[in-house]
Amino acid sequence: MSSFLPKDESPIRISLSVIGGKWKPLILWHIKENPRRFSELQRCIPGITQMMLTKQLRELESDMIIIRTMYPEIPPRVDYRLTDLGKTVFPVLCALYSWCKTYQDEIVK
Repeated sequence: MSSFLPKDESPIRISLSVIGGKWKPLILWHIKENPRRFSELQRCIPGITQMMLTKQLRELESDMIIIRTMYPEIPPRVDYRLTDLGKTVFPVLCALYSWCKTYQDEIVK
């Protein structure tokens, strides 16, 4: 996304492209405080396939939201952590979480 970002693109469309969808907010939520390995993320996010997790992680990395770090060990170890830019998304995710709680309370009445 970032390398093809048109100047006149809607901020909402850009936001949804970078952090929207079924899986990206969950991935970000699970790495907000600590780096996670691929297998940890798979366990934390029931229903996500290996192929989808790989795709979403690559997109988040391409958009400079996360960093993939490979350690020179045998077997190789890779983890994912937020960039400084990625950390700035948490007020948005927390606001979305808060809104959802209000929404749930309203529709459950």
